[in-house]
Amino acid sequence: MFEAVGFLAMKLGVIPSDFSYAGLKDKKAVTYQAMVVRKVTPERLKNIEKEIEKKKMNVFNIRSIDDSLRLGQLKGNHFDIVIRNLKNQINDSANLKDRILEAIENVKNKGFVNYYGPQRFGMGRKVHTDQIGLALLKSEMVEAVKLFLTPEDLDDPVNRAKKYFLQTEDAKGTLSLMPEFKVRERALLESLHRFGMTEEGCIQAWFSFPHSMRIFYVHAYSSKIWNEAVSYRLGTYGSRVVEGDLVCLGEDVDDEHFPNNKVHLVTEEEESANTYAIHQVVLPVLGYNIQYPKNKVGQWYQEILSRDGLQTCRFKVPTLKLNVPGCYRQILKCPHNVSYQLKEEHDTDVKMEGSHIDEATLSLLISFDLDASCYATVCLREIMKHDF
Repeated sequence: MFEAVGFLAMKLGVIPSDFSYAGLKDKKAVTYQAMVVRKVTPERLKNIEKEIEKKKMNVFNIRSIDDSLRLGQLKGNHFDIVIRNLKNQINDSANLKDRILEAIENVKNKGFVNYYGPQRFGMGRKVHTDQIGLALLKSEMVEAVKLFLTPEDLDDPVNRAKKYFLQTEDAKGTLSLMPEFKVRERALLESLHRFGMTEEGCIQAWFSFPHSMRIFYVHAYSSKIWNEAVSYRLGTYGSRVVEGDLVCLGEDVDDEHFPNNKVHLVTEEEESANTYAIHQVVLPVLGYNIQYPKNKVGQWYQEILSRDGLQTCRFKVPTLKLNVPGCYRQILKCPHNVSYQLKEEHDTDVKMEGSHIDEATLSLLISFDLDASCYATVCLREIMKHDF
């Protein structure tokens, strides 16, 4: 998505931060989303439609509006997904179709643990986006740049360029090696070439990214801690709502950004009376404007902040204009408007002596809606009981 924005910015003669959008889209999908770009007329955008199509992009519903979009300004996302070549898990003798329908109904009715999905953290083996976010929170600007430019153990042009940079810190030489399509890396390197590999130079380099991207890395760190927190919470207390838990009061909780006055600390009496259900329990996503649970989970958060050197962190990075107020996230979520269809696809397999065996493979077409900031990959993982 960032590459798409970079390409559009270049063609329109603006900078990536002139674009605004409500959410980030996955790389490996056919995705649709609304975007607003400042300083561009509808006619100008229509003029480059042919060039955009060459990049396998389409721009439609082009019109003038008054306001930009902001991250989180959406009710949710709709997904249409096909899962092919379905098979039972090893040692599962149940009828495959029955097992699939049972798994879908289970998640539809009981929900799934609302983990942030793996795409939040990048697919790299060596460095994940959350590590870059932690370095930024600690104002370790040079370290954050080095992490961003750390190569994977692959011998391709991108990783060769990154390897050269870490060995030499020669931004200009690395630019000549870095492929054109690596828009972010090239923007960072151009900035480093101009300002140098100093603390101040690296601060300037981070400003070559739009604000939404700088904050993305910090949010990745907060998301990783939240994932660990929810595993700890469910491992410690299970599905009971216990004293010191945080619950969300009110009906409309499809948004992470509910105010502190909607978040309530469960009392001993409320635990005894089973006043609240597990789907009302929330956990804080790190930031300067949140409260922590007052039980073992709250202690766990403090230990983690201490482990990562953030005991005194105010979750503001003024040098990068980053403010992280934090929010609350429900630990369980349910998909809405679930519909599905099983299809048999017939493969004719040519066997010995010319006899044909017609073998059917099952595919599942599933559609559902998820609230903002919920991950289809996580919902599917729960249905399939299988990692991707």
